[in-house]
Amino acid sequence: MEARVEVVVRENNVDQALRALKKKMQREGVYKEMKMRRHFEKPSERRARERAEAVRRFRKLMRKRMEREGY
Repeated sequence: MEARVEVVVRENNVDQALRALKKKMQREGVYKEMKMRRHFEKPSERRARERAEAVRRFRKLMRKRMEREGY
């Protein structure tokens, strides 16, 4: 599946369009994906990384929840 990222160049302002494109690519996770694909990742390494990312997300969620509830 190919996801297209489109940016409109307004008033010949290419610099602004380039900044918008980079921001969209960052949000989509393109840079992270490119970095990950630079080398082969063993399935065991992938599972460990995904587990660590899940733990990080959960801790962040808990931290925000505690902050909101005032504990």
